[in-house]
Amino acid sequence: MRVVFDTNIFISALTLPGGNADAAIMRIVNDNDTLVISREIIDEILTVLARKFSKDAEALSRVAVNLAGLGEMVYPTGRLTVLEDAADNRILECAVEGNAVLIVTGDKTMLMLKRHRDIKIVTLSDFLKH
Repeated sequence: MRVVFDTNIFISALTLPGGNADAAIMRIVNDNDTLVISREIIDEILTVLARKFSKDAEALSRVAVNLAGLGEMVYPTGRLTVLEDAADNRILECAVEGNAVLIVTGDKTMLMLKRHRDIKIVTLSDFLKH
Protein backbone atom coordinates (compact mmCIF):
# COMPACT_ATOMS: atom_id res chain seq x y z
CA MET A 1 0.00 0.00 0.00
CA ARG A 2 1.29 3.46 -0.90
CA VAL A 3 1.22 5.76 2.10
CA VAL A 4 2.22 9.31 3.06
CA PHE A 5 3.09 10.08 6.68
CA ASP A 6 2.42 13.55 7.99
CA THR A 7 5.35 15.31 9.63
CA ASN A 8 3.99 14.58 13.12
CA ILE A 9 4.39 10.83 12.52
CA PHE A 10 8.07 11.22 11.63
CA ILE A 11 8.74 13.57 14.55
CA SER A 12 7.15 11.11 16.96
CA ALA A 13 9.15 8.20 15.53
CA LEU A 14 12.40 10.15 15.75
CA THR A 15 11.88 11.53 19.24
CA LEU A 16 9.95 8.69 20.92
CA PRO A 17 11.53 5.40 19.81
CA GLY A 18 9.52 2.27 20.49
CA GLY A 19 6.13 3.94 20.10
CA ASN A 20 3.36 3.56 17.54
CA ALA A 21 5.03 5.95 15.10
CA ASP A 22 8.17 3.83 15.28
CA ALA A 23 6.03 0.76 14.51
CA ALA A 24 4.62 2.55 11.45
CA ILE A 25 8.15 3.27 10.19
CA MET A 26 9.03 -0.40 10.72
CA ARG A 27 6.15 -1.37 8.41
CA ILE A 28 7.93 0.63 5.71
CA VAL A 29 11.37 -0.78 6.55
CA ASN A 30 9.99 -4.34 6.42
CA ASP A 31 8.49 -3.68 2.97
CA ASN A 32 4.90 -4.09 4.11
CA ASP A 33 4.00 -0.67 2.68
CA THR A 34 5.59 1.87 0.36
CA LEU A 35 6.31 5.30 1.81
CA VAL A 36 5.81 8.24 -0.51
CA ILE A 37 7.74 11.35 0.55
CA SER A 38 8.66 14.74 -0.90
CA ARG A 39 11.44 17.26 -0.38
CA GLU A 40 8.89 19.61 1.22
CA ILE A 41 8.00 17.01 3.87
CA ILE A 42 11.66 16.33 4.61
CA ASP A 43 12.35 20.07 4.88
CA GLU A 44 9.50 20.52 7.35
CA ILE A 45 10.74 17.61 9.48
CA LEU A 46 14.25 19.09 9.57
CA THR A 47 12.89 22.53 10.50
CA VAL A 48 10.90 21.10 13.41
CA LEU A 49 13.83 18.99 14.63
CA ALA A 50 16.16 22.01 14.54
CA ARG A 51 13.72 24.47 16.12
CA LYS A 52 11.96 22.36 18.75
CA PHE A 53 14.55 19.67 19.48
CA SER A 54 17.81 21.59 18.91
CA LYS A 55 19.25 18.98 16.55
CA ASP A 56 22.61 20.00 15.07
CA ALA A 57 23.52 20.09 11.37
CA GLU A 58 25.15 16.64 11.41
CA ALA A 59 22.10 15.00 12.99
CA LEU A 60 19.79 16.79 10.55
CA SER A 61 21.89 15.65 7.62
CA ARG A 62 21.65 12.02 8.76
CA VAL A 63 17.88 12.33 9.16
CA ALA A 64 17.52 13.81 5.66
CA VAL A 65 19.55 11.04 4.05
CA ASN A 66 17.67 8.31 5.95
CA LEU A 67 14.25 9.73 5.11
CA ALA A 68 15.09 10.14 1.43
CA GLY A 69 16.22 6.50 1.31
CA LEU A 70 13.23 5.19 3.23
CA GLY A 71 10.62 5.79 0.60
CA GLU A 72 9.86 6.83 -2.93
CA MET A 73 10.62 10.49 -3.53
CA VAL A 74 8.03 12.44 -5.50
CA TYR A 75 8.22 15.98 -6.79
CA PRO A 76 4.77 17.59 -6.78
CA THR A 77 4.33 20.07 -9.59
CA GLY A 78 0.95 21.50 -8.65
CA ARG A 79 -0.02 23.45 -5.54
CA LEU A 80 -3.16 22.72 -3.52
CA THR A 81 -4.97 25.12 -1.20
CA VAL A 82 -7.43 22.73 0.40
CA LEU A 83 -6.44 23.50 4.00
CA GLU A 84 -5.37 26.73 5.75
CA ASP A 85 -2.00 25.34 6.84
CA ALA A 86 0.40 25.35 3.90
CA ALA A 87 2.36 22.41 5.38
CA ASP A 88 -0.83 20.30 5.39
CA ASN A 89 -1.34 21.13 1.71
CA ARG A 90 2.20 19.88 0.99
CA ILE A 91 1.17 16.50 2.49
CA LEU A 92 -1.88 16.38 0.21
CA GLU A 93 0.24 17.31 -2.82
CA CYS A 94 2.70 14.53 -2.05
CA ALA A 95 -0.11 12.00 -1.71
CA VAL A 96 -1.74 13.06 -4.99
CA GLU A 97 1.54 13.11 -6.94
CA GLY A 98 2.64 9.78 -5.46
CA ASN A 99 -0.68 7.99 -6.05
CA ALA A 100 -0.96 7.23 -2.34
CA VAL A 101 -3.87 5.26 -0.94
CA LEU A 102 -3.51 6.63 2.61
CA ILE A 103 -2.32 9.67 4.50
CA VAL A 104 -1.44 8.91 8.13
CA THR A 105 -1.66 11.88 10.47
CA GLY A 106 -2.41 13.09 13.96
CA ASP A 107 -3.51 16.49 12.65
CA LYS A 108 -7.15 17.03 13.60
CA THR A 109 -7.88 19.36 10.69
CA MET A 110 -6.60 16.86 8.16
CA LEU A 111 -8.46 14.03 9.89
CA MET A 112 -11.72 15.99 9.62
CA LEU A 113 -11.36 15.82 5.81
CA LYS A 114 -11.47 11.99 6.05
CA ARG A 115 -10.39 11.80 2.42
CA HIS A 116 -8.93 13.90 -0.35
CA ARG A 117 -9.87 12.71 -3.81
CA ASP A 118 -9.45 8.92 -3.52
CA ILE A 119 -6.90 9.14 -0.70
CA LYS A 120 -8.14 8.13 2.73
CA ILE A 121 -6.86 10.14 5.73
CA VAL A 122 -6.44 8.04 8.88
CA THR A 123 -4.94 8.13 12.36
CA LEU A 124 -1.77 6.31 13.26
CA SER A 125 -3.69 3.73 15.29
CA ASP A 126 -6.05 3.06 12.37
CA PHE A 127 -3.05 2.57 10.07
CA LEU A 128 -1.45 0.11 12.46
CA LYS A 129 -4.69 -1.93 12.71
CA HIS A 130 -4.63 -2.70 8.95
